[in-house]
Amino acid sequence: MIRLISAISLIALLSGCNALADARAKRIDGRFPPLGQFVQVDDATIHAEITGSGPDLILIHGASGSTRDMADLAARLSTRYRVIRFDRPGLGYSSNPGDKTNSPLVQAEYLRKAAEQLGVHHPVVLGHSYGGAVAMAWALEEPDTRALVILAGAVLPWEGGNDDLYSRAATPLGEATLEPLASAFLPDWALHRVITNLFKPNAAPDDYAETAGAALAIRPDTLRANLRQLRELKGYVRLMAPNYRKLTLPIEIVHGTDDPVVSYEVQSVPMQKLPNVHLTPLPGVGHMVHHVAPDAVVSAVDRAFARSN
Repeated sequence: MIRLISAISLIALLSGCNALADARAKRIDGRFPPLGQFVQVDDATIHAEITGSGPDLILIHGASGSTRDMADLAARLSTRYRVIRFDRPGLGYSSNPGDKTNSPLVQAEYLRKAAEQLGVHHPVVLGHSYGGAVAMAWALEEPDTRALVILAGAVLPWEGGNDDLYSRAATPLGEATLEPLASAFLPDWALHRVITNLFKPNAAPDDYAETAGAALAIRPDTLRANLRQLRELKGYVRLMAPNYRKLTLPIEIVHGTDDPVVSYEVQSVPMQKLPNVHLTPLPGVGHMVHHVAPDAVVSAVDRAFARSN
């Protein structure tokens, strides 16, 4: 009887969490509405922001991100490029057409189709962190890709598993318990702690949580999609990596040597074995290179474009 009462109480608590999480998600949507346009691609709706004019440049954000995380970089590049920022499927304001988009290859396919509808031709494709894997997938499947710029990219398989908390949260039990609890109750100070860890050893901009719309990542559907994608990433890059040698386009890599999130030694140093890769190491810089060292990133984009001509 005690176990039954406990189970009923837990179900009631989680039901309440789901309602609170949904209400919080609506408030977050109100604070950080979509700023771009929507493109219908098969069974998905892709959110895109376009600025500037010139050669086409695609910007793809990392895990937990959205187009807002790339806004400052886009502003720096829009003086001479037509910059298209996409929300990856399931994140930001792009819809999630199902578990098939746990694959960066499938994500890249949706974004390429959206780019086609936007008249994109022969683009430079830039990806940060998880977005680096999507950028590599884009080039593997699209010979029209001009060049790649990979920022602290998770593009190679690594030893060990994912973070234990991420792994537990992405299980059916975690999705039924941990995720609604986090979506409903994660306090602002905890979100700021995540941002601090993301930027280490560098300091995050004081207004980053607001300008990047960081709270968008804790909406229930977004959190679930993000964790599932992270859980599956290693298996997909293991499949993708042997094919990188087939790429002949220019690849520029920018990576902080003190990155505690995506290892510089594991992810970027081995990529130098490819003859078309140019690596820019940034001593003393962590994971968020496009915020901490934007001039180095802009230079890498310009170099990638120049090398492609």
